[in-house]
Amino acid sequence: MATQQIKGSKRYRKSVEIADLTKTYSVEEASALLNTLPNAKFDETVEIYASLDVDPRKSDQMVRGTVKLPQGSGKKVRVVVFTENPEDALAAGAEEAGLDDLIEKVSGGWTDFDVAISTTSAMKSVRKIARVLGPRGLMPNPKSGTVTDDIADGIDEVKAGRVEFKMDKTANVAIIVGKRSFTPEQISENVEAAVQALIDARPEAVKSKYLKSLTLSSTMSPGILVGVTKFNKV
Repeated sequence: MATQQIKGSKRYRKSVEIADLTKTYSVEEASALLNTLPNAKFDETVEIYASLDVDPRKSDQMVRGTVKLPQGSGKKVRVVVFTENPEDALAAGAEEAGLDDLIEKVSGGWTDFDVAISTTSAMKSVRKIARVLGPRGLMPNPKSGTVTDDIADGIDEVKAGRVEFKMDKTANVAIIVGKRSFTPEQISENVEAAVQALIDARPEAVKSKYLKSLTLSSTMSPGILVGVTKFNKV
């Protein structure tokens, strides 16, 4: 009888030799274990994936929010600002800023940026390009802190490591928590902050245990299961 072969890439097979992917780990253990797995030739993004015990079809059970990662995201964030005073936004670190001219550029299909911030007064005009920004998750939103009249602070928050998260149609959430070049301690600290933000975003209508499962992985690595018992007690 032929020996069953483990399918997957060479990197995946090597990872399976190192880690028990059926076992559940603490945040600290999972972060340390991820650091031992074979890495790619680029600095992979590290994320947590949470499966939630909510009904995504119900409007009162939607989950979204932001988290300011204590160790930063490790990603260079390109920010554009919709404002009547573009000089101030550019001085504060925005890659591009403007109003009518920027709206025209985006309406033509340009979305070469990671975060869009808008002043309150500019939002009336920005709504014209919601069909472009919305599907890409780039539409400014007060709940995510991207509609603000303190543009300098908004830019600082985003560039310092604030990331947004939003539940998808299958009740799953992915949150960036760093890069493979981060130390296990940095990843652990970011994971704890991200999960706490997810807990804080729990809808009042949800009475279940909320977190069904949690997985930590990088761009090219298999997922490492993280225990959720302690978080569901929060």
